Amino acid sequence: MKKALLSILLLTAISLSFAFIQPTVETENELVKWYTIEEAQELMKTEKRKVYIDVFTDWCGWCKVMDKKTFTDPEVANLLNTKFYAVKLDGEGKEDIVFKDQTFKFVAQGRNGYHELAAALLQGKLSYPTSIFLDEDLNLLSPLPGYYPPEKLYPILKYIGEDIYKTTSYEDYMTKNSQ
Repeated sequence: MKKALLSILLLTAISLSFAFIQPTVETENELVKWYTIEEAQELMKTEKRKVYIDVFTDWCGWCKVMDKKTFTDPEVANLLNTKFYAVKLDGEGKEDIVFKDQTFKFVAQGRNGYHELAAALLQGKLSYPTSIFLDEDLNLLSPLPGYYPPEKLYPILKYIGEDIYKTTSYEDYMTKNSQ
C-alpha cells in the first residue's frame, strides 16, 4: 500500500512539474520569418538586406521573454521582415555553420560549451540574449547585448534598417524622435 501511494505521489509530482514549464512561442504564432544564417546568405544573392541575428540559448529566461513579447510585436516583426533577414542562432548549438566561406563549430567547454560563430559575433563576450546587426555585405555593425522590449528594440531596428545610422548619431536620432 505504501509503495502504491508513493508511486502515485511521485507521478503526480512529475506531472505537476511539467505543467509549470513555459514553452517558447510556437512557430505558427510567430510574426517574424526566421532563417538560418545559411538561408540568409543564400537570400542575399538575390536581394541584399541587413541581417538581424538573435543569439539565444535554450536555458536563457530573457531569451524566452524576447520571443514571447518582443518578436510578437507587429511593428517589430514588420521591420524585421521587410528590412532584415532575421536569423535565430543558438549560442550553444551543436551543428556546424558555414558563414562567409568559413566553417564554425561547437566547442565543448565548461558545463554547456559554445558555438564558435556566436563567440565570433559576440566578440568573445558570450551574453544571452544578444542582438547582432550585420550590413548587406555581412559585416558586423554592432552586437547589442541584453533583453530589449519592443518599444526599445523598434527604434534601433528603424535606425539601422533605414540606414539612419549612416548620417545621424543614435543620440541625435532618439532626441529628434522623442518629441
